[in-house]
Amino acid sequence: MRAVTFQAPEQVRIEEKPDPELVAGDDAVIRVEASGICGSDLHIYHGRVPVAPGFTIGHEFVGTVLAAGADVERVAVGDRVLGTFHTACATCVSCLRGDYHRCRSQRTFGHGAHLGDLQGAQAELLLVPRANLTLRRVPEGMSADVALFAGDVMGTGYHAVAHANLRAGDSVAVLGLGPVGLCAVQAAIAGGAVQVFAVDSVQERLDMAASFGAIPLHFEEQDPKKAVRAATDGLGVDIVVDAVGDPGPLALAVSLARDAGTVSGIGAYAGKGEVPLGLAWLKGLQLRLGLANVIAHVDRVLALMDAGKLDPAPLVTHHMPLDEASEAYRVYDNREALKIVLTP
Repeated sequence: MRAVTFQAPEQVRIEEKPDPELVAGDDAVIRVEASGICGSDLHIYHGRVPVAPGFTIGHEFVGTVLAAGADVERVAVGDRVLGTFHTACATCVSCLRGDYHRCRSQRTFGHGAHLGDLQGAQAELLLVPRANLTLRRVPEGMSADVALFAGDVMGTGYHAVAHANLRAGDSVAVLGLGPVGLCAVQAAIAGGAVQVFAVDSVQERLDMAASFGAIPLHFEEQDPKKAVRAATDGLGVDIVVDAVGDPGPLALAVSLARDAGTVSGIGAYAGKGEVPLGLAWLKGLQLRLGLANVIAHVDRVLALMDAGKLDPAPLVTHHMPLDEASEAYRVYDNREALKIVLTP
């Protein structure tokens, strides 16, 4: 089979690799119909996540079940399926609490030996362990462009507001309008938020957020704090979602939240930074961080997408063949695309 492999920082290429085979009773093998390039793939692309040369990358996928082990019950050969970006065992202490994102045996597709040594989805075929928990049938008539989002990006955006305990009538601000931030905007609106402020410096992304029903705030041309305060009688918003993953926006998030509000940090933070903890303490804020629990949310997200309440299709700006993966990564790294879908 053909697969996209990491070679060195800013170097990926297509290689021929052996077809995957079933190993465990709950394994499945998928013929990949579509895979996505995600912002976290750029951490690998730039060498920030250690991946050995020749390792297959990618963690978002839709495809058809070609083979299934004897213990696979939720899907069958011939089913069109989507997968979550990581696997979970369903039996450890974390999984029994429903915290699948903290599974003691978690393996993430396409992220190398340090995150489970599980080959990635940007390939013609994919081995999927723990298939009963990892895979879901794609609803009838749902496009690959839409289904692809349930197991990662839309699941992450949904988690950002669900983890903050969004209630109907709340006000929300979303910082950073990449795919995850735009999905968080949609999830907040679908969850009953009456005001959703969308903050970014890219006009096209602000326009898209506005088309979803958000109030766009251009970070460089407006003062987000002043605008949010003016629109909320000086109180601030109930929930702030930081979809950037940087201490700077996190500090802004603290300033935008109302007293006793919630800051939901869904961006991937790294290293050290300064956060106004004193202000967060004085305001009595809840600070909720971490990887998205997409396995816990995937069925709700699929149902909302199937009903048209969530629609990630406008976020897909490019379709490219697997053979052009090197160019696709260049385009995505240069922010010339919002979301790229690769097809074998």
